[in-house]
Amino acid sequence: MGLFQAFNISASGMTAQRFRTDIIAENIANINTTRNENNVPYRRKIVTFQEKSVTPFSEYYSTSRNKLVGNGVKVTSVQEDRTTDLVQKYDPSNPDADENGYVYYPNVNTVTEMTNLIDATRAYEANVTAFQASKAMAQAGLQVGGR
Repeated sequence: MGLFQAFNISASGMTAQRFRTDIIAENIANINTTRNENNVPYRRKIVTFQEKSVTPFSEYYSTSRNKLVGNGVKVTSVQEDRTTDLVQKYDPSNPDADENGYVYYPNVNTVTEMTNLIDATRAYEANVTAFQASKAMAQAGLQVGGR
């Protein structure tokens, strides 16, 4: 694995986790949004990651070596959580209540979002640590070469 590839892998992980953190913040900010621009309650969003694909030349050039070497991560999609039900509360005085007096709130759970936020933060910190280790190795190599 090349030195710059190590930097790229760590940087892609940091970028992906920062994006995930932004989506988590959006979920928390919309926890009480009973009606969006489409007049439906906000739905929790989920970020999906995937390994970055390698260039076609490198697939042919070093297939055996690249089986063990990563290429970083990328965000492949941001989807609404359709598996978790919306929260239904009885509040006939609310302007967003249906004909039976029920209001539908987003399927955002603060505990789940905070747990995901901690996970994203730890993953970001791990990528920072890996980036700093790669940088330290590069600096040590330059110092050895300069003597």
